[in-house]
Amino acid sequence: MAKILVPTAGAHDWKQFLADPEKQWKRGYSAMAAALSWEAAKGFPKEIGELLGENAELLLAIPEHKVALPGGRRESQCDVFALARVQEETISVAVEAKVNEPFGPTVKEWMTDASDGKKERMRFICDLLGLAMPPENALRYQLLHRTAAAVIEAGRFKTDRAAMIVQSFSQSHQWLDDFQAFSTRFGQRLEPGQALTVELPTGLPLTIGWAVGSAEFL
Repeated sequence: MAKILVPTAGAHDWKQFLADPEKQWKRGYSAMAAALSWEAAKGFPKEIGELLGENAELLLAIPEHKVALPGGRRESQCDVFALARVQEETISVAVEAKVNEPFGPTVKEWMTDASDGKKERMRFICDLLGLAMPPENALRYQLLHRTAAAVIEAGRFKTDRAAMIVQSFSQSHQWLDDFQAFSTRFGQRLEPGQALTVELPTGLPLTIGWAVGSAEFL
């Protein structure tokens, strides 16, 4: 990804960064819902800001931000990556936007006949997040690598904290159970609108949460 960025003129500028723009850029899909939500907010969408801390300030946001992981060429592509400031702290924030789209393969599915590269990547993620290797089979791999992306970028930008927030526009909370299985590994079964902060093996605080996006953007 280029390191020189230009401001957007509106939500339509987000389309160009999608892997399959013609398929993904539609009303009712997460890519467009997230773009409309963030552009309308002129800062953090309210539901995300509330999970990060009082008076969370958006410093910058990058649509479809790619974060390299060891063990292969495919990066973790955050729907939105943001840098935030909350009081005296800075936060690296990876956002996974959803409407009705699932979280993709489970760990068991992704690790079936795993190559050495996949094993290396999974071990790296588990070490980073303080999880047992291999992690529970039913966990969704996407939640693992998206959280790892937030932590990696926290190191690169030297932030005080990292956060992975699911911004779900599903008013029926589709796939919440998958997120709750993930959050339980960190000690709490989170409900919509809740966040949890834990300390990683490195000492870095990590926040995970489920933000409920407004239906007006569907």
